[in-house]
Amino acid sequence: MPYVRVEITRGATRDQKKQLVGDITDSLVGRLGKKPEHIHIVIDEVDEDNWGFAGMLTTDWRKQQS
Repeated sequence: MPYVRVEITRGATRDQKKQLVGDITDSLVGRLGKKPEHIHIVIDEVDEDNWGFAGMLTTDWRKQQS
């Protein structure tokens, strides 16, 4: 029973998340032969002020990029 946890920053639409779940499911079915009804996918949305990389918070990094 595959369990996949995806962490993203907030902002994805419901449709984007639906497509993502479909893509991940299709990949596990196609590559590993898993049954779709056995696949569990959890999407955690993290506020950009709680996500850091390149030595800074995502909100600060995005401001710097614009």
